[in-house]
Amino acid sequence: MSLKEQLKPWFEERLGLEAIREFIAHKTVPVHSATIWYYFGGITLFLFVIQVLTGILRLLYYRPSPEEAFASVQFIMTKVEFGWLVRSIHSWSANLMVLTAMIHMFSVFFLRAYRRPRELTWLSGVALLFITLGFGFSGYLLPWNEVAFFATKVGTDIAGTVPVIGSFLVRFLRGGEEVGGATLTRFFGFHVAVLPGVTTLLLLFHLALVQKAGISSPNHDPQPR
Repeated sequence: MSLKEQLKPWFEERLGLEAIREFIAHKTVPVHSATIWYYFGGITLFLFVIQVLTGILRLLYYRPSPEEAFASVQFIMTKVEFGWLVRSIHSWSANLMVLTAMIHMFSVFFLRAYRRPRELTWLSGVALLFITLGFGFSGYLLPWNEVAFFATKVGTDIAGTVPVIGSFLVRFLRGGEEVGGATLTRFFGFHVAVLPGVTTLLLLFHLALVQKAGISSPNHDPQPR
């Protein structure tokens, strides 16, 4: 008996791979998959994976301190081999991810794919959209240039207009009264740790709901009560 044949039952007993193969073999694709609206959820997921991979590569050289952040970005762009390409892919895929996420949510809304029994799928998707916007806002400051500085100041000032908790939100986001080094390190923590962790958990929940309820079919879903 070969090594592969010996290892197969060992892994099967512990991982249950046959159930996964069975699920993949019998997974059906909706009839309306030929429409363009069917693809934007998957495109958004693909762009998120690109963000993770290019973000990890950038982490090898980026330094999240007020003294070194801008210089480290310039180093990535000019000195690191293909660093300019990795940063450009990260930047453009981030913009495209926001666009495709919004198109996906609008298509779900207008096609009424949020109807019973997919209410939780819709709510988790809306939460993922807001987290995506959070990625964009937190990542915008990391190059630590003038545009990023003043954009973050304006953005956090807007948060300060929220009734009752506005002043708390401003201090929480900035790490103090003004945008500074504490803001940079705080946004860096949000961008590379907090938001990715929350996104991963919520995304797994969202995908599990999609698999459980199936893809919405506009012509066959039950009418809301």
